[in-house]
Amino acid sequence: MKLTTVLISTIVIGMCLAAVLASAEMELLGAGASFPYPLYSKMFDVYNKEYNVKVNYQSIGSGGGQRQLIDKIIDFGGTDAFLTNEQLMQAEGDILHIPTCIGAVSLTYNLPGNPKIKFTPDLIASIFMGKVKKWNDAKVKEINVGVNLPDLPILVIHRSDGSGTTSIFTDYLAKVSKSWASDVGTGKSVNWPVGLGGKGNEGVAGLVKNTKGSIGYVELIYAEQNKMLVGPIKNKKGNFIEPSMDSASIAANVPLPDDTRASITDTDSEQGYPISGFTWIIVYKEQKYGKRTKEKATALTKLFWWMTHEGQKYVAPLQYAPLPKEAVAKAEVIIKSMKYGGKALM
Repeated sequence: MKLTTVLISTIVIGMCLAAVLASAEMELLGAGASFPYPLYSKMFDVYNKEYNVKVNYQSIGSGGGQRQLIDKIIDFGGTDAFLTNEQLMQAEGDILHIPTCIGAVSLTYNLPGNPKIKFTPDLIASIFMGKVKKWNDAKVKEINVGVNLPDLPILVIHRSDGSGTTSIFTDYLAKVSKSWASDVGTGKSVNWPVGLGGKGNEGVAGLVKNTKGSIGYVELIYAEQNKMLVGPIKNKKGNFIEPSMDSASIAANVPLPDDTRASITDTDSEQGYPISGFTWIIVYKEQKYGKRTKEKATALTKLFWWMTHEGQKYVAPLQYAPLPKEAVAKAEVIIKSMKYGGKALM
């Protein structure tokens, strides 16, 4: 009898353990852009509560996310800079770009008295190249007539890590300044002529907030959350435009290629904000590699579908712009192209 009781107890315990394991939450691993991190934090928290799928996303910068995906360390990456053709060729398999939202890269600064400063393309390039060194420089005064400009040196704060935010910002500067294009160039990392580096949007925002006379570039939500000053920028049509969800959305109202890899900086739209950009999830099209299971691959497709559909309601409250209908339609086709062992996952 005792042996029978022990056997029954063992079976019951085993069944309980199996039930616990069966109900354990799926965990997906992502890393990359800090640009959409506040939004992704919200999305992934909601998704976990609704579907019992934990998404562990590390804000390490777009460059780190791209490298870790190419090396197949993570399940998906986050990036604000689409991969170049050369980068795509380095990967062992096709990589997809799934747009998730649009954001504005804002110019934020720290000055006594909190004056509202306007910026032109030429002034921004001159400041970040170190040619305009003081806040009361004639170039700043010319644009900001009647503003009390302090006699303070300008301290440029830029990203120290490989950054999609930097890619968007330098892409814009290269379009509006021949000097910037020839002397500094574009990319997730550049050789900055002047300034101090901060890690992530968080690092840049922190340095600007705590340093008088400083100026930096961050995704709008970081300036909003820290109650920091942001300046309107003169766009191609000659209008000074504030960074906002609406002005970024207007900038994104352009035809998209099927792979969605598109730059929307220096927009032609009259009310469009000129330093706007998409942010993407990047993932391998063929999910059967290494020890990956079909269950994990399926969980990824469901997550991405939710982010580009139901999850879009969390975009605007965090000062990002939701995907236009055209971008959602392109994203649907891309997500449906994901495969496991050559067979469609959706």
